[in-house]
Amino acid sequence: MSQTGARITVRNLTMAYGDFVIQRDLDFTVGNGEIFIIMGGSGCGKSTLLRHLIGLKEPAGGEVLYSGRDFWLAEPSERQQMMRCFGVLYQSGELWSSMTLAENVGLPLGEYTDLSPSDVREVASLKLRLVGLSGFEDYYPSEISGGMQKRAGLARAMALDPDILFFDEPSSGLDPISAHLLDDLILELRDSLGATVVAVTHELASIFAIGDNSVFLDSETRTMIAGGNPKTLLAECEQTTVRKFLTRGESASMTT
Repeated sequence: MSQTGARITVRNLTMAYGDFVIQRDLDFTVGNGEIFIIMGGSGCGKSTLLRHLIGLKEPAGGEVLYSGRDFWLAEPSERQQMMRCFGVLYQSGELWSSMTLAENVGLPLGEYTDLSPSDVREVASLKLRLVGLSGFEDYYPSEISGGMQKRAGLARAMALDPDILFFDEPSSGLDPISAHLLDDLILELRDSLGATVVAVTHELASIFAIGDNSVFLDSETRTMIAGGNPKTLLAECEQTTVRKFLTRGESASMTT
């Protein structure tokens, strides 16, 4: 359930590589406590938009505001402060194979806090417990399943208690049961921690299960052509491209 107020505001955003425009004129708002979905066909710029939001790529034009503060106009020190509120789960999980799960989760704690090694271990164990991995602290990524690796990556994303979580294709590569369990976990964490979630995904089951709000990026027009609650878009959107995307296969029928 979203709370009152905008946590992220995107205004007239243009994304480009040199003279090649990926997307232009993007305008949307992510409310406090919302699960916001970035969706669209392959190659439309979903992951590129995520990179703009988390500070990895500067936009060619427009604004990205966090609680009213312009991220890209802020001083570097202020940007770093804003980024401390971010937790990111990358598509592959990005766990260090040579480190145990506890060491992976504890890595940002050791780098950005003054906690003692024993306290880092305790916090890492807590975060792993939150994602259902209690008892797996000393396992290596190669010793656990893909779904468990995603949950361990989520635990690391939560290490510094961020109030915004960014996910890049969180269900990618998972079987339907593991993907469903991950969706349930995202909902539980949002509700218990009050975090705002921004997720790039093309998985219909996840889009309808967790999405409160969304933006649809179109590769042909190179701009957003729809936005709003995914279920409402399924029922009411007249854009052919959006309807085709949301009615692929049998997954959409499961939501009606």
